[in-house]
Amino acid sequence: MTEQTSKISAGTTPAEAILNNPLLNKGTAFTQAERDAYGLNGYFGDVVETLDTQVVRTIEAIRALATDLDRYVFLRDLQDINETLYFAVITRYTEELLPKIYTPTVGAGCQQFHHLFRRPRGLFVSYPNRAKMDEILANPRYDNVECIVVTDGERILGLGDQGVGGMGIPIGKLAIYTACGGIAPETVLPITLDTGTNNADRINDPLYFGWKHERVRGEEYDAFIDQFVQAVKKRWPNVLFQWEDFHKNNANRLLDKYRDELCTFNDDIQGTASVATGTLLAGIQITGKPLSEQRVVILGGGSAGIGIADLIRMAMVAEGLPDEEARKRFFIVGRYGLVTEKTPNLDTFQLGFRQDSKIIDGWDVAEAGKASLYEVVKNAKPTVLVGVSGQPGTFTEAIIREMASHTERPIVFPLSNPTSCVEAQPADIIKWTNGRAIIGTGSPFLPFEHEGKTYHFAQTNNSYIFPGVGLGTLAVKSKRVTDGMFLAAARALAELSPAKVKAGDHLLPTLDRMREVSSYIAVAVAKQAIAEGHAEKHSDNEIKSAIAAKVWQPIYK
Repeated sequence: MTEQTSKISAGTTPAEAILNNPLLNKGTAFTQAERDAYGLNGYFGDVVETLDTQVVRTIEAIRALATDLDRYVFLRDLQDINETLYFAVITRYTEELLPKIYTPTVGAGCQQFHHLFRRPRGLFVSYPNRAKMDEILANPRYDNVECIVVTDGERILGLGDQGVGGMGIPIGKLAIYTACGGIAPETVLPITLDTGTNNADRINDPLYFGWKHERVRGEEYDAFIDQFVQAVKKRWPNVLFQWEDFHKNNANRLLDKYRDELCTFNDDIQGTASVATGTLLAGIQITGKPLSEQRVVILGGGSAGIGIADLIRMAMVAEGLPDEEARKRFFIVGRYGLVTEKTPNLDTFQLGFRQDSKIIDGWDVAEAGKASLYEVVKNAKPTVLVGVSGQPGTFTEAIIREMASHTERPIVFPLSNPTSCVEAQPADIIKWTNGRAIIGTGSPFLPFEHEGKTYHFAQTNNSYIFPGVGLGTLAVKSKRVTDGMFLAAARALAELSPAKVKAGDHLLPTLDRMREVSSYIAVAVAKQAIAEGHAEKHSDNEIKSAIAAKVWQPIYK
């Protein structure tokens, strides 16, 4: 121990230890007895406040700030000071604040992470420190961890490589696990694997505190990831492990490599697929056209796009459509146009959704053997159009109008995050379809009035899915997370569609119902885990009791 740390340790009082622990700090809500017992007299005014009073003060302060980024920073600071108050505010004002702690504001938070950094949260495991990995994970603060979200920061939202700035994503995701799913904050751990960055802006920024080195690739990268996974298994053998924002070249293969070794999933692949499928199932309740008759065009052939296609395919097959016939109903459009067996440089995970190139021979196209997004929409006549490209404005007026010309109620999901990357503004889609489109977006958009009618846009965001999946998985101690569990989650979400009960109502439940939604999904997920043999048998009542017992409440104790 250095002289400096010795002085700090000697000068630390019980009061300071409590106030510096966000899980213990109550601020002005400490009772007089607690103030006397822990030496807290003099830190606050005379009045002992309630949590409710603190929430009122906090939301006033948040609303007084000038920008959403300011609100993001304020809330991050609050989380590091008093987690109970932080989550009390989030759970009471979920619809207002979720976009401030996560999409879309978290994108700017990641880009400026190294400029906004205040206090450490979670763990950074860097490639140069790989020999110390066990030591890093051994931190006793994390003895009770049940849920980990890990990123290497290479593909953050639609923003690309943010290096260690990607830590904003695991922090935000786990905040949603707690706020929306009730997973106790002391049981979650955000981790960033720092394997370098190829972002020149980060390397050249004097405030960037990640490893200023080009990204490690190939065998060295794989060995580092495997070392990390084995260390996690040793430290937390029953942990729920979520991969987040890995590059498409790594996302699918890492999931495939470890999905039978850990209780693990990739939210960008499976969570995105589940919420898109759930929103689609809710949408076809409005159109009246069964899932087996849908024709789906997906712009973006990466892990998210293929993940969406595969789960919808799985749902089609479950409804009786032969697998081969189901696959023919998907048209994936990538950088070279329609994906066929002639498309160069396809990844293994893309191969199952290639169209036969002969289909183009009978189409009206400008260049023989190739079909652009517009030409695919014109010729394939889809009922569903999904965007996960990260390319803003790619759903043009011509494309949307073409789709609306052959489909009475086109289903259009521009899902790319953040809002700067969205394929089309939902208000424009309404105008171009004269209000006939059923729209889901990855980020929140304000309602839009068109010709005397107000349109609400379903925020088709993973936040509807992964908290419930996590809650259900942990409640019954499932050993695995499967695609079947994500399909169960999608179906459960669709069952909660307000539009199912009242025509013209919201397509998805409003965000202020997120804890209710997560618990409902958790039941469906837990039942599916049991049905697949990944968890011990529980009665329906036992499942509900286990889930209820797992839900943490933001109240002072």
